[in-house]
Amino acid sequence: MKGDMETLDDLSRSYQESMPEDLRETKSFDWYLKEVYEHPKVARNAHQRVADMFDYYGTEYDEDSGVVEYRLASEDPLHDGENTFYGREIHRAMHEFVNKVKSGARGLGPEKRIKLLLGPVGSGKSDFDRQVRKYFEDYTLRDEGRLYTFRWTNLCDVIVDQDPADDVVRSPMNQDPLVLVPYEQRQTVIDDINEELDAPYSIKNEQALDPASEFYMDELLAYYDDDIKQVLENHIEIIRLVADENKRQAVETFEPKDKKNQDETELTGDVNYSKIAIYGESDPRAFDYSGAFCNANRGIFSGEELLKLQREFLYDFLHATQEQTIKPKNNPRIDIDQVIVGRTNMPEYRDKKGDEKMEAFNDRTKRIDFPYVLEYESEADIYRKMLRNADVPDVHIEPHTLEMAGLFGVLTRIEEPDTEMVDLLQKAKAYNGETEDGDDIDVKKLREEAEEKADIGEGMEGVSARFIGDEIAEAIMNSTHRSRGFLSPLSVFNHFEENLENHGSIPEENFETYYRYLESVRGEYRERAIEDVRHALAYDIDEIQRQGEKYMDHVMAYIDNATVEDELTGREQEPDESFLRAVEEKLEVPRDRKDDFRQEVSNWVSRRAREGSPFNPQDNERLRRALERKLWEDKKHNINFSALVSANEMDNDEQNAWVDALIEQGYSREGAKEVLEFAGAEVARAEMEE
Repeated sequence: MKGDMETLDDLSRSYQESMPEDLRETKSFDWYLKEVYEHPKVARNAHQRVADMFDYYGTEYDEDSGVVEYRLASEDPLHDGENTFYGREIHRAMHEFVNKVKSGARGLGPEKRIKLLLGPVGSGKSDFDRQVRKYFEDYTLRDEGRLYTFRWTNLCDVIVDQDPADDVVRSPMNQDPLVLVPYEQRQTVIDDINEELDAPYSIKNEQALDPASEFYMDELLAYYDDDIKQVLENHIEIIRLVADENKRQAVETFEPKDKKNQDETELTGDVNYSKIAIYGESDPRAFDYSGAFCNANRGIFSGEELLKLQREFLYDFLHATQEQTIKPKNNPRIDIDQVIVGRTNMPEYRDKKGDEKMEAFNDRTKRIDFPYVLEYESEADIYRKMLRNADVPDVHIEPHTLEMAGLFGVLTRIEEPDTEMVDLLQKAKAYNGETEDGDDIDVKKLREEAEEKADIGEGMEGVSARFIGDEIAEAIMNSTHRSRGFLSPLSVFNHFEENLENHGSIPEENFETYYRYLESVRGEYRERAIEDVRHALAYDIDEIQRQGEKYMDHVMAYIDNATVEDELTGREQEPDESFLRAVEEKLEVPRDRKDDFRQEVSNWVSRRAREGSPFNPQDNERLRRALERKLWEDKKHNINFSALVSANEMDNDEQNAWVDALIEQGYSREGAKEVLEFAGAEVARAEMEE
């Protein structure tokens, strides 16, 4: 073990390698000017830098949904997938967010808007916002994302009343060094670098120096007879700027405090009372640039529960967005450059949306909806991530457990279909991609109808993944206390039923409906458990292959209007219609759709043959299922169903064979015994009734 131990030298070396080489270096303004000409992106604004950040970590275009998935969310490369996001809905929301940032980077308008993340509790908006901030910090550490600011030096040499403690003063707003160049001369530089810039946007910088820096510049220019070269060479040092939320540097989070004590200085800064005695109250050097907008400059401002702020307090956001300035009390305006992100839940949004006095604020927001996930397998991935990131006890998660938990959550979130042809459970399956050729389900139409029917949008109400995750965690701990080494859907269902009414975020009027949804999920699990038990009791891969080949021989003969050789006599005969229908009826393929199904399977086989792949019915989900069910029908009469109902009647060898077959499907030994008892009894009851 000692050979694997990290030494202090190893830790130190690793840290040093993670830091930029020029982090502690100071550069001259002349160096920065040359650097901007050589690498124009160093002078990007906040929207441009954040937009490039998303692309830097990688992208993948999803053709089916028409959405760009960003690897910083879909794979989380910095943290080995710990903070991966799942679900079509959240990736669409991220896609919309990035599009707005990229539009802002081009100066198309969204740079002057608040990006308002709207969604119910536990929908992932806060996690996404946090992820963006974390990746922005990392991006600014890298050469591709670097940015610089400046500090004033040797001020006491020139300014008589300068406090010796302020001989070196960092740019209070972490401004880009280009703002030190007067506007006309600066524009010449910007025009030059834009000619060399390889980007979908152009560099712009029309900002004025912050009031304190402007004071120093005026004093120094007066001393040097307006020789700005002397000012920049003798009193300016260029330093690397790295975003750091903990240091409140280029990343800032703002949380509403007590409504009665809200103060705009939290956003815009306040007088530095320790400096008033030195400089006087009206002196710009006596201002404390500690407001949230000041700290976020050059990066990201994140406002939590933004709409819980008083209406008057929100007015500061009007200038911050539209004019890209802030106006502190008793201080000149200050230019800002930042991506302003806000988050809010549904009740606050509804309240502010209906307030006519909030019209100006609402007009300056770009809403990005963050609904709940509506595909239950993606929802199950969220729970897997939760378990993967935790110290989970040695408990085996049985098949279907997380999927059925996710299905319950999805049922509470989707709108009831308008058509009687599709029920809510079928709609949930369709959203999950469980539609087959021949199914008369138009998923796109279902989504469009739901959006029209929903108050704000589908998925903006229902049970959160947080509630379901909590109940899964409770069920795991309960299994541990009871010395059960497995967690099954039945245990999770029981926890849902027991705790549904104890969760504060679920309205009382929804209890009865949610209990009904839970029964639907129980029924779905019952069918899946029965299918697993059937698979275990009658599965024979060689027989399925043989039956599959026979089915395809007869299908091809049927399509080609040809004959097929009889297996026993060797004589040519017509395709066995009764055999074909016996297979197809297991998938409830109606007689008038049989030709479509046969052609579909034939096309699949032909496509596989062209690719050089041999025929294997296991590779076609529908055909495999049909053949398994056909095999079940052929073998069920030889199975002792009474033994499934009572373990005492079960022969040990027989039981072990069935348990082993279920273990191959992913069950634990104890979980296999439970599902045999549960689903086996259902199978036995159905077969006995027949």
